[in-house]
Amino acid sequence: MTDDTTPTFSFPAVSRKKITAAFDGGRLSSDGGVMLLAQAERRLGIAERLAGFIPDRRTPTRVRHAVADMIRARIFAIACGYEDCNDFGPLRSDPAFKLACGHLPETGTDLASQPTLSRLENAPSLRDAIRLTYARVDPWMESYASVPDSVVLDIDDTCDVVHGHQQLSLFNAHSDERCFLPIHVYDSATGRPVAIVLRPGKTPSGVEVRAHLRRLVRRIRTRWPTTRITIRGDSHYARPEAMDFCETNGISYLFGLAGTRPLTAKVQDVADAVRTHRALEDREVVRGFAETMHRAKSWSCERRVVARIEATRLGLDIRFVVTNLIRTSPRVIYESLYCARGQAENWIKFHKAQLASDRTSCRRAVANQVRLVLHTAAYWLMLQVREAIPALRDLARAEFATLRLRLLKIAVRVQETASRIRLAYASCCPEADLVRTLAAALMPSPRAASP
Repeated sequence: MTDDTTPTFSFPAVSRKKITAAFDGGRLSSDGGVMLLAQAERRLGIAERLAGFIPDRRTPTRVRHAVADMIRARIFAIACGYEDCNDFGPLRSDPAFKLACGHLPETGTDLASQPTLSRLENAPSLRDAIRLTYARVDPWMESYASVPDSVVLDIDDTCDVVHGHQQLSLFNAHSDERCFLPIHVYDSATGRPVAIVLRPGKTPSGVEVRAHLRRLVRRIRTRWPTTRITIRGDSHYARPEAMDFCETNGISYLFGLAGTRPLTAKVQDVADAVRTHRALEDREVVRGFAETMHRAKSWSCERRVVARIEATRLGLDIRFVVTNLIRTSPRVIYESLYCARGQAENWIKFHKAQLASDRTSCRRAVANQVRLVLHTAAYWLMLQVREAIPALRDLARAEFATLRLRLLKIAVRVQETASRIRLAYASCCPEADLVRTLAAALMPSPRAASP
């Protein structure tokens, strides 16, 4: 029923029929798919787990919003495209979000406000933030049904342009920006995030890389003492301290290596052969591989270096990889193992561009690290929804932005009565059958508690 007191506005007529409009449709939400995120969160228990690492120093008698409830609302909003706390002005009363967070859509209290959520981000100390960050390793390990024989972890950093004069912000000449360079670590087999760490906008030193690896490996070894771990990264991480640590602790590694004159001279015979082969056969490109033992001045020992040598009409290009893997051909080392590291760029894109994890606009570095943890939690929710999609559907391989558009940004009317709550989705929803399927597939297990 329309409300005659609501202001109306018009659009051009169609087929001689006048069009009038008004915002009197009732309790509608444009984020009906947030209920799928709520199902995924209940299965994973992310909010309760994170709440255990965030201190609550508020006076108990004055608390209106539990820490877990605030985390739940925040990560749902991030997944739906509301990356900033400022969005919780109108969003805190949205019926779909209230219902997803366990509040009654009409008679229930509104969600936490922007100031309350901002205080939440600033509540943890530095020690709390470190524990919170590396606690995210546990859900990744729990995602395996049994202890794996081996895992490959891709480590990389990305430019996170700052919003002002913030702690840890530095000018990076390569990016030509004042920025952070947070480190991302992903499981290469599943694309699941393992650790995301905020750091200054400069290339990491060997001591820093070793420190991050030590914390990460220590956490993994508490549950997987016998699993073989392989670390892959570009030349930023080919530091002598990092390689010494890996060798001492039985960890395999593949790191890109910057070319030097002594190193190039060691593969010059193969490079000449590749260049000659291309010229004699007049081919567009010829690729060859070589390996050698090399010891830079800062290294403690000789290490195996694999070279990919490619000759084209434009000249010769040589790329190097340093590794402690043995009994594996140079071609397999480079093409099958090292080059697969490029997939991590897509996962970083999902995290940074599609979940807006570069919205690190707090002044304090600790608060920005907490934001990265919340964005990582949203990443897990989106990944959980995608993994529940049947493999034959095109959305089973879709990017997060596509999942948001097709599954989360769908209209719903929320109707609360004395005995029930009814969600009325649009009859013409293109993904109606898939939403039904996902609602059943993401049903929480009996041991999971409701929010």
